[in-house]
Amino acid sequence: MQPPRRRIRRPLAIGAATALAIAALATASTFPGPTKASAGPTSSPSGHTSLGPCRIAPTLGVQMSEGIPTPPGYTRSTGSIRALNLMVDFPDAPGEGTAMGRFDEFFPQTTEWFRTSSYGRLSYLPEAPLRDWLRMPMPFAAYGIERGSPYEPGYRRLVQDLVKAADPKVDFSAYDLVNVLVTPNAGPSALDTVLSVTFSGNDDAPYADGVPLANTSFVYSRQDDGSGSYAETGYRVLPHENGHVFGLPDLYTMDGGGTVGHWDIMSEDWGANNDLLGWHKWKLGWIDDEQVSCAAESGVSEHTLTPLAEKGGPKLAVVPLSDRAGYAVEVRTRDGNDEAVCEPGVLIYRVESDVDTGHGPITVSDSDVDSGGCTRRPNIHAELSDAAYQPGETFTDRENGIRIAVLDGDGSGRYRVRVTRI
Repeated sequence: MQPPRRRIRRPLAIGAATALAIAALATASTFPGPTKASAGPTSSPSGHTSLGPCRIAPTLGVQMSEGIPTPPGYTRSTGSIRALNLMVDFPDAPGEGTAMGRFDEFFPQTTEWFRTSSYGRLSYLPEAPLRDWLRMPMPFAAYGIERGSPYEPGYRRLVQDLVKAADPKVDFSAYDLVNVLVTPNAGPSALDTVLSVTFSGNDDAPYADGVPLANTSFVYSRQDDGSGSYAETGYRVLPHENGHVFGLPDLYTMDGGGTVGHWDIMSEDWGANNDLLGWHKWKLGWIDDEQVSCAAESGVSEHTLTPLAEKGGPKLAVVPLSDRAGYAVEVRTRDGNDEAVCEPGVLIYRVESDVDTGHGPITVSDSDVDSGGCTRRPNIHAELSDAAYQPGETFTDRENGIRIAVLDGDGSGRYRVRVTRI
């Protein structure tokens, strides 16, 4: 069993010692084993041999590796997905409002978010066969739920109680993933401690109706920062947690969104809407191999890219460094799920398949270091908000002999970049 992992998404500053303690607690995942659904769009890469050097492979033993393809054990990320939603309360925390009111905090927004991000390739079907609160037999405090860990005794007891209560009316084997939407008054506010957690690809999961509950997300409290935006943005914790169900890692580090900022919902899911990185869309099967170009050969190559938010067209250029690392290049604009982009342009970031979730497997290159960023919106990592490169600007990795220059862009959001490998 892997050590626990936990994501940090807090609008308030925390001390270094506290951050280290929290970083050691995790959204639980163990080495994945096979389930009824293959992870990702397919169980193996397609036959584009020219992309071979750019399809950075998963690293064995790494928690939720960024490599392609996603290993078995996670939920497939294309086609129709049935999501079971169970609304849960406790004797010491009776449900606030109606159970379906809690359901409505997340749907249809989550369905629409996945539809937009996947260009319609993921049809997310939320179901709530039990429309009332599912009362657990013990008080919330008795389960000992803290910041998240693998299926340790407290969580195992909670899941067993949940299954026992729901099983007479729910066929767990009919669903691809499970969302447990806990009454918000159970446990602390998300401003104090974020308890929401996902057990993904978990080979130590309890069983129900003959299947392991290996891809299950628990959502607690409400991610309400007091800005008045919760009705529009509070649902976003669920697409983040379900991202783990599809095999995506946490991109935050103990410093919060310090390596990726608001460029991916797996980094920051507080506040304003944001999308996934192009690498994740390729990994999930939402971008085709034909939309990816590979700059693996020495010399100079040019790549034309269209905005990530638009359906169709070339989306991603990859510059491999090794079989475990490389750079990805894409265009981000204020469209689709990316409402908070304050400086559109070419985003360049490093992907590493041998870095565990929550330890910075992706690092965005900042085109304007120490600028303070271009946004003052709350709950966005401001410094990286203007990270995108503009025409005439160049990214350089001297150690590996790589230069990525933005040559020009047109009014439609199309950019041309030149990659030089020395």
